[in-house]
Amino acid sequence: MTELTFNVEHCPDTGWLVASWDEAGGVGGITTQGKDLRELEEIVKDAVRCHFDEGHTPQTVRLHFLNDRVLETV
Repeated sequence: MTELTFNVEHCPDTGWLVASWDEAGGVGGITTQGKDLRELEEIVKDAVRCHFDEGHTPQTVRLHFLNDRVLETV
């Protein structure tokens, strides 16, 4: 596996960002959270390194945002 894709959304209770990835076959995965995007990126990278054995860590992690950001101009 060379790439993982995490689904990212805001937690309605805390306002933090929650990232999750489910392993194929539903036999595990990774779910973590961060107070902002910068913190989430670091926590996700660390969680991926911890989850996989040395030499089997995916080279790329993609963050897929499930909620589009809406900006108001008024």
